[in-house]
Amino acid sequence: MEELKTWLAAARVPGFHAECQNSLLERHLRWLEHPAHHFLRYGSPGYPPLLANLPDAPAGLLVRGDPDVLSLPQLAIVGSRNPTRAGHDIARQFAAQLARSGLTITSGLAIGIDAAAHRGAIEGGGRTVAVCGTGLDIDYPRANAALSEEIASGGALVSEFPLGTPASKSNFPRRNRIISGLSLGTLVVEAAVRSGSLITARLAGEQGREVFAITGSIRNPVARGCQKLIRDGGQLVETPEDIFAQLGPLAATLAFATPVTTETADSAAVFSPALDKGYEILLDALGFEPASVDVLIARTGLKADEVASMLLILELEACIDACPGGLYVRRPVPG
Repeated sequence: MEELKTWLAAARVPGFHAECQNSLLERHLRWLEHPAHHFLRYGSPGYPPLLANLPDAPAGLLVRGDPDVLSLPQLAIVGSRNPTRAGHDIARQFAAQLARSGLTITSGLAIGIDAAAHRGAIEGGGRTVAVCGTGLDIDYPRANAALSEEIASGGALVSEFPLGTPASKSNFPRRNRIISGLSLGTLVVEAAVRSGSLITARLAGEQGREVFAITGSIRNPVARGCQKLIRDGGQLVETPEDIFAQLGPLAATLAFATPVTTETADSAAVFSPALDKGYEILLDALGFEPASVDVLIARTGLKADEVASMLLILELEACIDACPGGLYVRRPVPG
């Protein structure tokens, strides 16, 4: 209780409605009675080790969900709140494949690319972390309230702000340093030149983390931020494999440095770019002659949305090529 009281006394958030210290403490103690609600003090065994290395690491964190997820190898995926359809799909598909291969996907719960990344990680059967710019008792943005519930059930929502802290413009740059600080690297998918996503990428670079960007059309205003990142030294990525090549060894190092739990052991074991059984079945069904989606559905017995999603991932990973007329063909294996 004393640690929580000290943290609350030190928390000074613009726009936060001041309350009597005792009632504020009681409010948090009631919230923490829920088995899925936690308080992590800086320096405690459960505090995420990568975040603890920052010179401006939060003194404390409130967590809704599984706090152990915060110590797993993570990739931040951030981007525009108003992405193109292609950008939204790329974020979702990259997150699904990366999560399927063992990385926890971290983002900021905003609409647009953030929400697509969280959703993709869940669809990939992996874990995801949402770093919030408000108190965890506030649904923000309200449109993502249902998504928040899904994230908390298998991953975690985390905030350095006390309960009741409303959304404030000054909160989000502070939140961004936590997104990048929890992660081994940050991937930016569609961002304007002046955007919070580029702030997150800059912070990642300053924290000594990897910075990745997906380029886009020169005529797309929400791709210009990514193009600037690449010009400034960010790594251009075209497939999830590009990210694995950089983060695989780092993820293994973090897994060994983290106290072993069932979850961390499972994560280390599955961190591999190898395709799962479903993708192998689809590739076998495709062969080296062009085939339509309908043909692949008939050959595999998979649902239409599953086939469409998997084809996009296989194309991103350069395993297949799209042909005119909505057909797809498998690429020959080199050598």
